[in-house]
Amino acid sequence: MGLLDGILGGVVGAGATALVKEYIDNHGGIRGVVAQLESTGLGDQVKSWVGTGQNLPVSGSQIQQALGGGKLAELAAKFGIPADQVSGFLAQHLPTAIDEATPSGRLPAP
Repeated sequence: MGLLDGILGGVVGAGATALVKEYIDNHGGIRGVVAQLESTGLGDQVKSWVGTGQNLPVSGSQIQQALGGGKLAELAAKFGIPADQVSGFLAQHLPTAIDEATPSGRLPAP
C-alpha cells in the first residue's frame, strides 16, 4: 500500500498516518472502507470523497455510528488515545485520504 502511505504522509503526521492506514488496511483497503461507510448511511459523503468535486464533511459521531464502539475501542487501545479522538480524527482525515487515493474519481482496481 505504498501509494496510500505517500498520500497519507503528506496529509497527516506519522502517528495519524499509522492510525488511518491501520483502519483502511484492516477494512479491505479503500474499496472496503467505501463499501462499509456506504452501507452505514454515509453514501453521499463517500461518493463526494471518491468523486472529483468538493468533499462533503462527516462528523466524529457519524464515524462512531458507522464503525461501532468496538472497532473504535480497538483502534484507541492500539494507539493509546481516547475512542472519541479516534472517531474525530477519522472524520477529519478519511475524506482527504480517500479523495487523494481516487484522483480520477474512481476506486482503485481490486
